[in-house]
Amino acid sequence: MRVLIFHGYMLRGTGSNIYNVNLAPALARLGHEVHLLCQDREVRIPGVEIHNPDIGGLLPVYVKDPYPGFAVKSFDELTAAELDRYLDANVAAVREVADRVGGIDAALANHLVMGPAILARAEVAPFAAKIHGSALEYTVKPHPRFLPYAYEGMEAARGVLVGSAHTGESLWAALPDLPDLREKTRLGPPGVDVGEFAPGDAGRDPVVTFVGKLIVSKGVDLLLAAWPLVRARHPRVRLQVAGFGAYEEGLRRLQTALDRGDLGDARAVAAAGWALEGGEEKPLSILSAFLADPPPGYADAARAAAGSVEWLGRLEHDEVARLLPGAQVLVMPSTFPEAFGMVAVEAAACGTLPVSAGHSGMREVSRRLAADLPEDAAPLTSFPVEPGAVEAIADRLGRWFDLPETTRAEARAALVGTVARLWSWEGVARGVLDAAAGNLGGLPVPAP
Repeated sequence: MRVLIFHGYMLRGTGSNIYNVNLAPALARLGHEVHLLCQDREVRIPGVEIHNPDIGGLLPVYVKDPYPGFAVKSFDELTAAELDRYLDANVAAVREVADRVGGIDAALANHLVMGPAILARAEVAPFAAKIHGSALEYTVKPHPRFLPYAYEGMEAARGVLVGSAHTGESLWAALPDLPDLREKTRLGPPGVDVGEFAPGDAGRDPVVTFVGKLIVSKGVDLLLAAWPLVRARHPRVRLQVAGFGAYEEGLRRLQTALDRGDLGDARAVAAAGWALEGGEEKPLSILSAFLADPPPGYADAARAAAGSVEWLGRLEHDEVARLLPGAQVLVMPSTFPEAFGMVAVEAAACGTLPVSAGHSGMREVSRRLAADLPEDAAPLTSFPVEPGAVEAIADRLGRWFDLPETTRAEARAALVGTVARLWSWEGVARGVLDAAAGNLGGLPVPAP
């Protein structure tokens, strides 16, 4: 079978990039001829032919970050003419690939916009749509001008895959005028390469890690604020922060203020909030509430924790796979909805306990992981994002390091086993093909 995947972006980093760089070879391993349309000109995938549509150097994105070789605009910054050119160029590229290879049998469009609309207009094959959270939450919901494109793509898709029930509910609420959308939506979470993401041979240091974009919505400020409380309880633990993004300067300023015990400047960072990412001045409410009335001795604890945080910068996916097995815990503190807790699942595959925000797709992952954990470890996989979240993060990390090593070892083995049972890329690939054909009966229905 000839399969076409429309992605449109890079094949490195996190989220949908990693989904596609793993899905494509999984389809190839199943014996299919795979054609992947993206803008990455460096990555090569055995058994997969990569095509780079000529989009004229302007790359529209959902969350704005620099990409070498491209002029970058968020979708809402595009003029009507720029958006039309982007759509037309990609439709032409899809048709050219289909004509050159002798036809496409099944296809997958990534993101709510613009991938599904592009495949709908190209009309080269029946297709499924994979909804990643960024296009839905950052583009379509806040900017109604993109609703017609979302409707166009969803109406044409044979099946719609979401990473979690939360994303399904968000999608259905955003597109209420498409009666059959709920009926053709199925659960289609990402997978994990359990050969690459696996427990290491070396012993584990008392390390906590964060991996992700350094933007306000990822909630790293909550983790940094919790860190002095963790260190006060377990003085040997260290924190690693891996990632890049527009809020890195704000986070480093917060950490510097805490290292000095300067709660006044830390409060100023919290008050500025989104302005330090380049947006309007909107305070970080949870952090502000915590710093307004911190626990007794917090400033001294913050000074004592100075030097225990390491900033690792941007890591490629293979580097993350080498990082996670050496950590005891990964924290995923996003304050914004996540379609799926991908980083949490990758950590669990390595035997690293994921402690995630208790909402959206992350909560669904946490519940599945917690079901197989020892009784003392199960409640540690999730925390509520509300006033008190800083203390909740510190509490869960402290309780993990309080556990006997035998219990932690049992928990690590359970995490690895759960991931191997529930998530694999070949299973994801088969689900994509079923969704593209409209064969939805065997695919799970999203349920909280």
